[in-house]
Amino acid sequence: MSNFAFGTYRISDYNPQHIQALRDAISSGIRMIDTSSNYMDGGAQRAIALAFSSFDESVKDTVEIVSKVGYIQGSNMDRHKEEPFEEVVEFSPDCFHSISASFIKDQLTESLKRLEMQRIDCYLLHNPEYYLLDAINRGIAKDEMQSEMYGRIYRAFVALEQEVKDGRILSYGISSNSFSKNSSSAEFLPYEDLITLADRASEEVSNETHSFKTVQLPINILEQEGLKCAKWAKENGLRVLANRPLNAEFEGKMYRLADYDESREYYHHLNELLDICDNEQLKPLYNLFEELDASKHKFGWIGDWDAFFFAEIIPHMRTSLQSLDEESRELLVNSIDMFFVEYKKMVLHECSINTRKALKEIFKNDDVSMQDVALKFLMAQESIDYILVGMRKPSYILEILTLKD
Repeated sequence: MSNFAFGTYRISDYNPQHIQALRDAISSGIRMIDTSSNYMDGGAQRAIALAFSSFDESVKDTVEIVSKVGYIQGSNMDRHKEEPFEEVVEFSPDCFHSISASFIKDQLTESLKRLEMQRIDCYLLHNPEYYLLDAINRGIAKDEMQSEMYGRIYRAFVALEQEVKDGRILSYGISSNSFSKNSSSAEFLPYEDLITLADRASEEVSNETHSFKTVQLPINILEQEGLKCAKWAKENGLRVLANRPLNAEFEGKMYRLADYDESREYYHHLNELLDICDNEQLKPLYNLFEELDASKHKFGWIGDWDAFFFAEIIPHMRTSLQSLDEESRELLVNSIDMFFVEYKKMVLHECSINTRKALKEIFKNDDVSMQDVALKFLMAQESIDYILVGMRKPSYILEILTLKD
């Protein structure tokens, strides 16, 4: 049966609830924490350090830290603009990528500082296929881009073998969404030759054996193509970490495989806002909240709402609030913040209803939550060692531990 690991994708060092969730997870027996240098621009790693400060060394030594390197975003993007990193793939205006030896060394140093550690147990190349995605966009021939991809991975493996030799990491691997693609896809990252590359890298650094030990990839009840990679990994003595267990793509649509209760406070906050905004000056906001209330069931999945919120709602509200004095604006913003917390709960609830309808053949039993069905499917897979789950609240940890019993 697979174990669970604490995924820190949206964990922040500024959120006390996140810190407490990490502490509760450690106290409850979770023995792996997965993170990355780009998660909350380093905030996730700082949160781990804060959580660990409550435990003595004997407890810390029982928890494995898995971290990743590759993304150039946030503060790294600012650094890159001042002094460019090497072998950078400029995939989009706000997302660059590199797995060069110099970038690996730099990011490992920064991660160790944030984690307040001398070494990281396992260090993964984070989605190295960004080179492939960029090469596809530039029309590079398949053989040429695959050859360059292998070259970049080999050079990265040499750098990682050197870090093993220097004692800053114990092992390494690759986290790749492309491991879960069909082998016929141009985005597929071939994995059969990775051990050969690791053997060559260890020889170049004069290590006795390679330390390529782990692969991480998306696997869930709707996306099972990655089980082929997982089977290969286990046959070759590698460890398999499954991510995105509850966020799945199916027939061109995204689904959150979890049930959510309806918010009990939503209509209180909605009506309060409508009362405040029922005047000529704030009429645009009044209309916005009315439209949002009527549309809360129309989002395909929660990611659609998040994208819409940041791209459309926030700019609209900024414009509407500019005419208010500072005191009035502050009071209204507090009410708006509370409304959107509850609105998101309503969107999650509506999305879960729609997901059950769309996937009724998979989630037939209304008495069992979708997350239980989805996670138990993964737990039953012999080729999966760890399932990475976001546990931002202490209550989520209790749910996970119940599944293990």
